[in-house]
Amino acid sequence: MNLNIPFQIDGAEISWFAPLCDGDDDFLGNRNSAYKSSWENTSSIVKTADQLGYRNILCPSSYQVGQDALAFVAGMAPLTEQINFLAAVRCGELHPPMLARSIATLDHMLKGRLTINIISSDLPGTKLNSNQRYARSREVIEILKQAWKQDQIDFQGDYYKFKLPTAPIKTYQQNGGPLLYFGGYSSEGVDLCAEHCDVYLMWPETEEKLKELMDNMREKAALYERTVQFGLRVHVIVRETEKEACAYADGLLSKLDLNLGNDLRNRSQDSNSLGVARQSQLRAQADKKYYAEPNLWTGIGLARSGCGAALVGDPGQIVAKLERYIEMGIHSFILSGYPHKKECELFAQYVLPRLKTVSLPEVFGRIPKDTPKSPLGRGPRN
Repeated sequence: MNLNIPFQIDGAEISWFAPLCDGDDDFLGNRNSAYKSSWENTSSIVKTADQLGYRNILCPSSYQVGQDALAFVAGMAPLTEQINFLAAVRCGELHPPMLARSIATLDHMLKGRLTINIISSDLPGTKLNSNQRYARSREVIEILKQAWKQDQIDFQGDYYKFKLPTAPIKTYQQNGGPLLYFGGYSSEGVDLCAEHCDVYLMWPETEEKLKELMDNMREKAALYERTVQFGLRVHVIVRETEKEACAYADGLLSKLDLNLGNDLRNRSQDSNSLGVARQSQLRAQADKKYYAEPNLWTGIGLARSGCGAALVGDPGQIVAKLERYIEMGIHSFILSGYPHKKECELFAQYVLPRLKTVSLPEVFGRIPKDTPKSPLGRGPRN
């Protein structure tokens, strides 16, 4: 077991979202070709987030409607200055030594601006039970960690058996390679994160429910003599006034056919997961305008699977909500909005300058001290 000493994080990692999986639109449920999942649209969003000072960007993975996350990150590496990339990796999709090599290659291209989102869902065309999926994911992670920390992969598992030198797959980042982010609600998933991952990503819940999830993870991680940081994946709508923000939220649903919304939710490979079920429960408990608690609007989930709620309000309300989350111990936020580029710009205008932001790979001491500075710099931002 590795002892992970807890430390204080002064600020938060404020990240945006790259809609690689056809998740961008001007109205929910309205397929506007101008916002389709294309290199042109998505790369423009990432470059905007980089220029505006966001610290990381989630690049998700989906077979049905998506671009490949690792290929996309590779293409963006020379086009960005300082933003980190949170690349989604479906465990089992790539032969683990080759996955380790791909990650190491990206890490060197990005000079350490790489983090990894561990995904354990079924691979396209296959079906495993939860125990099998998480067992396979655990083996993949253990192989990656051997690759990044040892001179040799020496692994004998149920899914993989290797004895290989690790020289070809050493990462640019030190002290354990890229940070591992993980989201999951099953007991197997929570245990996997507690033992091996660095940041536990949650979807929107009431503050009380988030505290319960965090307390449970802290207890599980303590069994492995570790600590885990916390992140929240949530949409955001911020306007000069709360009235304007709420009106915009209502407008997002103005063209939604609820039957189409059901189809959009169900097409996702994780549509039957426990996490998606919790988002549905949150929406069911909300008021008639879909607010589950002040400034937490669940209408997003009427038209999409996965993260189904948004923070809605004026700049002061959004800052106050984020500061409450930070006080709870959440230090990573992955934000998005519809359409993504416009909302990226609005959040950067109204809220981002009021928050102290950090790069978690730097906080964790993963970036070598001799890393060249980009023209925009890589130090902490206020």
